[in-house]
Amino acid sequence: MTATTFGANFSDGYALGVIGAVLPFLDTSMGLSGVWSGLLGASALIGLFLGSILLGRVADRIGRQRLYLYNFVLIALASALQLWAKDPATLFALRLLIGFGLGADYAVGPTLLSEFSPQRLRGLLLGSLTVLWTVGYVAANIFGALIPETDLAVHLLLASGAVPALLVLLLRIGIPESPSWLATQGRYAEATRIRRKYLKQDIDPDAAPPVPAAPAPAARYRELFARGQGTKTWFGIIFYSAQVLPYFAIYTFTAQILGTLSIGDATAQNIVIDVALLLGGVLGLWPMMRMGRRPFTVHSFLILALALGAMAVLSDAGSWALMIPFVIYTFVMAGASNVTQVYPAELFPTALRASGVGLLNGTSRIASALGTFLLPVSLDTLGVSWTMGWLTLVLLAGWAVSLAWAPETRDTLTAEEWVH
Repeated sequence: MTATTFGANFSDGYALGVIGAVLPFLDTSMGLSGVWSGLLGASALIGLFLGSILLGRVADRIGRQRLYLYNFVLIALASALQLWAKDPATLFALRLLIGFGLGADYAVGPTLLSEFSPQRLRGLLLGSLTVLWTVGYVAANIFGALIPETDLAVHLLLASGAVPALLVLLLRIGIPESPSWLATQGRYAEATRIRRKYLKQDIDPDAAPPVPAAPAPAARYRELFARGQGTKTWFGIIFYSAQVLPYFAIYTFTAQILGTLSIGDATAQNIVIDVALLLGGVLGLWPMMRMGRRPFTVHSFLILALALGAMAVLSDAGSWALMIPFVIYTFVMAGASNVTQVYPAELFPTALRASGVGLLNGTSRIASALGTFLLPVSLDTLGVSWTMGWLTLVLLAGWAVSLAWAPETRDTLTAEEWVH
């Protein structure tokens, strides 16, 4: 379960990293306008929004397992077909489908993993999903830097995302249904068989207390905003969106930002950024586990805002002076992103978990797509200083909301049904 959910996040990072790596070439070979460049950069994010919102709700209704398997059929096929996408409209449509499949996994993957994970390991496993996303993203950047700038090589790189997707698909065959979800449906015998076979738990289903069935599908999203749950839901939406809007905007267009800043030796700078992403993601797991979710989120937002604010103020300074806050931002953001996979699964009860996780991932992708679309326009019209300035305001909004509403969820049970 862990390996195949990790594989999905690697595939997501790879798919989103690939488009950033090839966009400079596509701008020339396809003659892209600023609008098409922004749309292609945001295409998978738009699909992620639709897949997360629509299919998270389905997963709470029909279960996790089927979506967990079949979404990667779509991802593998659409990824492979990018080899023949020779115009921006076709490429946009295929990347929209890739994002739709990955959106389903964003809703179902962390949900299913959280419902199988021991509580003491849940934060580490869920947080590591972002590390694997970063590994996929950096791998795409490395391949993008190594391949020759030819039409065939670029399209082979785009289509290469089918390889990890196919591997994930094959490994997922036989993955069981979530016993926690089965328990919310009153299907105790099935849940018991799964717990005995896979988790080696000897449970008597006759001793299980009655658990109410999941709410009717028509009422599910209303329950996400009901008394006692609504504040957690709104916090999740705002904190997640405020974090990923600058992230995707900046790292999709890193080359353009470095060019605008007149930074020399861009290859060396990209290597430094990729190393900071990987180190920040891995080392960021420790403070999240040690400090708890709330203080980690609050403090990281403040550091990120200060780093981008420094870039706004120092936009006319030398290239290496600008790289210092940029690398700090990159390192801290990579670590802070770990909590975006942990918080959503811990904010919602089992009957609402896939819907809630899907909602948070979906709405965050609106912010991601918006930032990715607006950033090249903002660089052209406002310049780098003002662009970094308004991105700083987004991070400060996330800090204020986290300070006011962020709960501590480290001790939350995500398999809270009758087995406990």
